[in-house]
Amino acid sequence: MTPRRLVRAASIAGAAIFMMAASASASPITFNTNAATTVFVSSNSLTLNQSSGVAATLTFNPSASSVSGVPSSVAFGDFTLVCATCSTQAIGTGAFFNAFSFNLVVTDLTDGATGKFVGNSTGGSVWSDVSQITITWAPLVLGPGTVNALTGNFGPTFFATTSFTAVVAPNSGTPPGQSTVQGFINTTAIPEPGTLSVIGGGLLGLGLLRRKKVFQL
Repeated sequence: MTPRRLVRAASIAGAAIFMMAASASASPITFNTNAATTVFVSSNSLTLNQSSGVAATLTFNPSASSVSGVPSSVAFGDFTLVCATCSTQAIGTGAFFNAFSFNLVVTDLTDGATGKFVGNSTGGSVWSDVSQITITWAPLVLGPGTVNALTGNFGPTFFATTSFTAVVAPNSGTPPGQSTVQGFINTTAIPEPGTLSVIGGGLLGLGLLRRKKVFQL
């Protein structure tokens, strides 16, 4: 193929990729985290009671049904810390939670797969204005090629969590005491529109540069 034909082919390919980028859209992924196995391990429920001190509870509110385009940030659910009779840390009336584990099960309804994020906390004291509870997650990613699928196949979809979830004090957050488990969904199926635009732009630029050189001869 002659250089001129190569340039023409590159320009056509670039234009086609630009059209793909314009038409590419994120496919919706439907998932939930309300499986019966989403629980505090020690209590086998969605609520954990304090180990000592005044009455306090830490409750998880799962995502019953969420539909999200990919890639996008998502919420896998919320922890709510309640301590009605806790005072401020300065006054000193609070509650204490022992170390605990939490199983967060994600059901990918679109791909027919289920996986589990395991959260571990060393526990800590809470007052009305202070919480020492932090939950770390492992693994951080569920998806293709991982060993974290309990059932099914995630296909090209993967779910990720942030490295930890800080549980806010009972008087913090919106609504008070609520902390969201942050996550992210993406897919390996097709390049993102931005990536396609870069590739297309490069090929078109090659064609235009070559044409400019030919005209200058």
